[in-house]
Amino acid sequence: MSPQETIAIIVAIVVVIVIIIVVAVLVGRRRRVDANRRRATEIRQDAGDTALAAKEQEARAIRAQADAKQAEVDAERLRREAAERQDEAQAHRAQADEQLRKADAVDPDVRTTRAGDRVERDAEPATDGRTTL
Repeated sequence: MSPQETIAIIVAIVVVIVIIIVVAVLVGRRRRVDANRRRATEIRQDAGDTALAAKEQEARAIRAQADAKQAEVDAERLRREAAERQDEAQAHRAQADEQLRKADAVDPDVRTTRAGDRVERDAEPATDGRTTL
């Protein structure tokens, strides 16, 4: 083998090695790029999931605020109903007291003051100038 053939073989081997290195670098780079694309896709998916969870949490918060507002409205309505019923109860109590006074005024066995208040049998006679019937 001549020195020129040896040099040609060495150059060919070096060229093949360089081509293999270049291909390996390009394949490695492509794999890294593809891996980065996949990772970016995963990160975007996670971000989307997080954003969706945030929207769900906001919706729950809005619902809770609405429930609280409704509870306030219901409580106010119940307070008003309670006040109305208390007024009705007082009116009925006053009516019952008035009916008892009338009954006492008509009953010959019951002593009353001029104001219509019942005087108990064992009670002392009124000393304030009021007389009993």
